[in-house]
Amino acid sequence: MQYQTAQSWGSYMPAATKGSVAGDPLERIEKLASENAVVIFSISTCCMCHAIKRLFCGMGVNPTVYELDDDPRGKDMEKALMRLLGTSSAVPVVFIGGKLVGAMDRVMASHINGTLVPLLKEAGALWL
Repeated sequence: MQYQTAQSWGSYMPAATKGSVAGDPLERIEKLASENAVVIFSISTCCMCHAIKRLFCGMGVNPTVYELDDDPRGKDMEKALMRLLGTSSAVPVVFIGGKLVGAMDRVMASHINGTLVPLLKEAGALWL
């Protein structure tokens, strides 16, 4: 698959910026989600996460993927995502253009009803 993980994009945050963003998982999520056109928060062993990554790659989109199980603060971010979504399952969560699209059900519904491609085009993630 052709997607970028946080490590390959260098998600390093300098010590000067580690203040409240590093301490508050929701602020960190918002910051990371706004840095790229398509951002997926995932867990490397999750089959639904794999399916959503395949969907975007199959469409010609190169999402930035943050594997929460590879992040020392991943558990806190996972809890923040659950609160944000109001669900008991935190991943996969997709942001397009810095805006929350939602979990697998919302992304698939958007894909089926034809609203996903315009979102991707608007965010600059898809050219055609």
